Amino acid sequence: MSETETARTAHTATTATPLVLEGHSPAGIPRARGIARAFAENLDPPPATETAGAFALVTCELATNALRHGGGPYTIELSATPETVSVAVSDRSPHPPRQRTPDLNGGTGGFGWPMVLRLAEHVTVTADLGGGKTILAQLRR
Repeated sequence: MSETETARTAHTATTATPLVLEGHSPAGIPRARGIARAFAENLDPPPATETAGAFALVTCELATNALRHGGGPYTIELSATPETVSVAVSDRSPHPPRQRTPDLNGGTGGFGWPMVLRLAEHVTVTADLGGGKTILAQLRR
């Protein structure tokens, strides 16, 4: 399976048509981050530069966590309303993210989930009927 993306039309001033990405490998993570930044920057009107950067970072962290802890393949859906930019990341694992002490010496992580919670205005974790989960993070536009 290759890294894929599907754009479903241009952004409008009120809402943006969702953009869907699918990934299964570490190579998709920086690509997802760049696409998320471009998605935010191409909104009309675009969010503040800081918001576009935070949105890209949240997207990257959620995709990384899905790949690392969620059982492999993941799907990202980027969307926007006049008030928010949103990223929803779905993976195969039914287990919600858990807070853990960041590893300052061993490089095993622990920084991503707290970062997502700090940068996003609203975060929800929803169990999917197929056994996985979807994490939705919304940032004020």
